[in-house]
Amino acid sequence: MAIDFEALAEKYQQYAQPAGTALLILILAISYLINSGSKNRKVLDPVEWRSFKLVAKDHLSHNTALYKFALPKSTDSLGLPVGQHISVAAEIDGKQVVRSYTPTTLDDDKGHFDLVVKTYEKGNISRYLSLLTIGQEVKVKGPKGKFHYTANLAPALLMISGGTGITPMYQIIKSSLKNPNDKTKLSLIYANVEEDDILLRKELEDLEKKSGGRFTLYHVLNKPPANWNGGVGFVTKEMIEKHMPDGGVGSPSHGEGHKVLMCGPPPMMNAMKGHLKELGYPAPRTVSKLEDQVFLF
Repeated sequence: MAIDFEALAEKYQQYAQPAGTALLILILAISYLINSGSKNRKVLDPVEWRSFKLVAKDHLSHNTALYKFALPKSTDSLGLPVGQHISVAAEIDGKQVVRSYTPTTLDDDKGHFDLVVKTYEKGNISRYLSLLTIGQEVKVKGPKGKFHYTANLAPALLMISGGTGITPMYQIIKSSLKNPNDKTKLSLIYANVEEDDILLRKELEDLEKKSGGRFTLYHVLNKPPANWNGGVGFVTKEMIEKHMPDGGVGSPSHGEGHKVLMCGPPPMMNAMKGHLKELGYPAPRTVSKLEDQVFLF
C-alpha cells in the first residue's frame, strides 16, 4: 500500500498549527502568572533562617548606623507587618546569638530592607553588624511580635521612645501617614541624651511638616545645647500629660480608647510605667497584646 506523504503533511499542518498556537498561549499565560506573582513576593520566613547581603552602610551618629540589605529581587518585599520585628542571628565565639530589630522600611520599599542599629561595646550582634563589610550576609527570620498596626487601629496613639526605640514608632508613623484613609492622631515624645543622638531626625520632622497636624513630635534631651527649644532632662509625667490625646486617659482598662506605645531602654521604660500609672493608665502586661491600651515593645 502506497503512503501519500503529501496528504499526511497537509493533515499535520492542519492540526499542528492550532495546537502549537494553543501551547504557546498556555506557556505565555503561565509565565505571566509566575512573573506577576513574583512582583509581590514576600521573602521573610518565620521558621527558616534566610541570608541577606549588606549593600550599603550609612553612619547616622558616632555609634549608630543604617544598614541596607538587599532582597533577592528588586521587586521583592520583606513581608513584615507594620509594628513587628525580625530576628537577626550570627555565629559568635562558636555560639549562635540572636537579637530582635525593627526595620525602618515598609513593604512598599521594594528590593531591600533597612536596619538602624546602635553599636554597644558589649553588644554581640550590634558589634557584629558594625564590623560587616559590603557584600557580607546576615541571617534573618520572622516576623515576630504581638503588635500589628492597621489604619484607624485607635482614635489616637501616644508614642514614647528613647534612642533606637524609635524604630517601631517610625515604621508605624510612616505607614499611617501614607494612608489618606487613616485618621489616627499621632503624638511622639522622643528622648535622647544629646542632640547628635537623635536618629531619623530629618525624616521625623519632614513627616510632621507634611502631616497636616495629624502628627506632632516632641524631642527631649538630657544634655541639650544652648537655645534648645525642646524638652530638657528626662521625660516627666507633665510632658506625657501635655501630649496626651484630648480627653485625657481613654480608659483605666485595657482594650478601650486611645493607645500608648513605648519602646526604649529598660530604666526609661520603668520610669514611664510609673508616670502612666499616676496619670490613670492601666499597667502594661508582662507580655503586651495588641488590644492593650499600654503596649510595651
